[in-house]
Amino acid sequence: MEMEVMENKFFNVGLLVVATLLVAKIISALIMPRSNKRLPLVIKAWPPLIGGLLRFPKGPIIVLREEYPKLSNNITFLIGPEVSTHLFKVSESDLSRQEVYRFNVPNFGPGVVFDEQFCFFTKALRVNKLKGYVDQMVVEAQASCLLGREVRDKLFDDVSALFHEHDNGMQPISVMFPYLPIPAHCHRDRARKRLIEIFASIIASRKAFGKCEDDMLQCFIDSKYKNSRPPSEGEVTGPLIAALFAGQHTTYLLRFKEYFVAVVEEQKTLMKKHGEKIDHDILSEMESHTDFSVTTHEGKEYDIPKGHIVVTSLAFANRLSHIYKNPDSYDPNRFAPRRDEDTVAGPFLYIFFGGSRHRCLGEPFVYLQIKAIWSHLLRNFELELISPFLETDWNAMVVGVKGKVMARYKRRRLSANGL
Repeated sequence: MEMEVMENKFFNVGLLVVATLLVAKIISALIMPRSNKRLPLVIKAWPPLIGGLLRFPKGPIIVLREEYPKLSNNITFLIGPEVSTHLFKVSESDLSRQEVYRFNVPNFGPGVVFDEQFCFFTKALRVNKLKGYVDQMVVEAQASCLLGREVRDKLFDDVSALFHEHDNGMQPISVMFPYLPIPAHCHRDRARKRLIEIFASIIASRKAFGKCEDDMLQCFIDSKYKNSRPPSEGEVTGPLIAALFAGQHTTYLLRFKEYFVAVVEEQKTLMKKHGEKIDHDILSEMESHTDFSVTTHEGKEYDIPKGHIVVTSLAFANRLSHIYKNPDSYDPNRFAPRRDEDTVAGPFLYIFFGGSRHRCLGEPFVYLQIKAIWSHLLRNFELELISPFLETDWNAMVVGVKGKVMARYKRRRLSANGL
């Protein structure tokens, strides 16, 4: 009861803060001078100024599909290869990632995944490190190769629950108001504090007993800043949280029998060549795919004012009908040779991992992990989807599905020459 009263109090305070900010925004919009620049088109919705923001939690696909043919306030969406070049290739001095990603400070800590900590990730995701992660991926998925043996052996349930609570603290409203005192943010802050305590204990134990493990946690522990200072426990925990946050992915494979059969056949081909072995080199044989002005593909020019936040929508940009045939259909073959829909019309067509200066450092890790886990599952289990494939949950910043996806499985050993 006490917790409910406290959360209601936080919610009321949050509403008051939002209302105050919205009133200030309306007043500023009325008194700001008009510009003669060719400004981007603005999403029109009721009520004025905030209508688009209220629509967005329903999912970017719905909003952008409605507005893209017509088409932002201080957030400018650059969607499509014709206008994405500036977003992906411009220097940090022109488009500051740090400034935009301030909303992530409560999630990962100050400076995390920026500045010198980029080097921490680069070191942890080198090919020589990835080669050592494969066995752990197959046996324990992410728990061991990212979080460490101690979490896997003794604390996995606790840490998993804390990460889940932390993930739920990232809501669409968190992008605009990361410190808003709502229940989700309160749970997020408590979870992060407890995670730092857990990893501080693990780090202290490794240092005290001179232990050195082959995992990402150890890479972060051993890293040094340019001034030779080692990262603090919080500066180690933050990148780990960021790595797990960025490393979540959803597969539609069980929903489409023709592609499921194809990947099982791919495993048989690998087994004929390499037997039961799974390692980095074998998995590499599996197919994977890897104040300025902009001009749209219709030839329209827009001036992006200084101070605007420039973003793209990966989900919608990869569903543009003038680039992809039947873009809403699950069709992995669109990336196959002779179709090459992701490259045939130029750069920045397929941007699920960003591009150029904004390319995801974890892309090799993600592909390796998906291949390793699915190789193990396909070789050892028959799998069948028995529940409807559920609706996409656009309210979560890490997009998954609403509810539970149920699958039937039966243990069996896949033979290279047949089942």
